[in-house]
Amino acid sequence: MEWLEQVKDPEIPVLSLVDLGVITKVEVNGYRVVITITPTFTGCPAIEYMKQDIIEVLNSYGIDYVDVNVSFEKSWNSNMISERGKKALKDFGLAPPPPHNLIFDIDILDNIECPNCGSKNTDLKTPFGPTACRSIHHCNNCQETFEQFKPKILT
Repeated sequence: MEWLEQVKDPEIPVLSLVDLGVITKVEVNGYRVVITITPTFTGCPAIEYMKQDIIEVLNSYGIDYVDVNVSFEKSWNSNMISERGKKALKDFGLAPPPPHNLIFDIDILDNIECPNCGSKNTDLKTPFGPTACRSIHHCNNCQETFEQFKPKILT
């Protein structure tokens, strides 16, 4: 897992796939390592890139036989992001998703803490950001517009 922390999310390069919670299983079978990933969204366009990056990182440590399986058996949700991952999102300028009880309530997108000034005096401008996993917000205190990594509830 320590080696896999070098594999970064293609859209948010300060966040490892480990901290994002995308790497859901690691199996070592003799000389073969099998990694299971659960992408944040079914249609994630970066799946092949992530698979290749995992293989390249493990190859650099002398692991020659690496299989990467994609599984949606258990859906990814934003509660799987580690605390270190949430801090990396905030440091990158993205508001991390709030914790949730796996039930969607539209209020979960309102009054998101601004990653620039920490105020919760914010407004949701649109739930549709530059990628499927982000929404656009505006802070009424510092007047900055920012993105939030949207919470994803189990589906």
